[in-house]
Amino acid sequence: AERAKAEGNAAYAQGMYRDALAAYQGALELLADNNNTNAKEICSMCLCNRAMCYLQIDEYEEAVHESSKAIELNPAYIKAFLRRAQAHEKVDKLEDSLADMKKVLELDPANKEAAKAVRRLEPVVAERREKMKEEMLGKLKELGNSVLGRFGMSVDNFKSVKDPETGSYSISYQP
Repeated sequence: AERAKAEGNAAYAQGMYRDALAAYQGALELLADNNNTNAKEICSMCLCNRAMCYLQIDEYEEAVHESSKAIELNPAYIKAFLRRAQAHEKVDKLEDSLADMKKVLELDPANKEAAKAVRRLEPVVAERREKMKEEMLGKLKELGNSVLGRFGMSVDNFKSVKDPETGSYSISYQP
């Protein structure tokens, strides 16, 4: 298994990513029934290396899948979280990417790559959430107006006032 992993590393270093994938898969197959700690560690490394190969050949969903399997075997494997975050970002799943980068910082608060990614992703994710919230409110307003229109009313006829003490809202009708 170690030899197959080394072959995978050599193929990767030469840019032969498909050959590296096959070599890492060979190592995984040799260790499939082995449940000792060292075997699990090698398996998680091979899975993580497969994820890196998939990143190199733009197969991002496969990279997410392999990274996730590596994380299952080793929940504190920082490289696997980093690779999965990179793959999530490539397929525009920024919230998932941000969550993985935050997990990296939880495991290693000094990780500069993760800290930089969190600073970059947080405002983008917040902006997307706000935009999605506005779209949903617009759709709800449309739905409300379609129902209320039959009665000669609109959602604009209703005003809500927040009670500062309880945080609840009271709604009043103003024709």
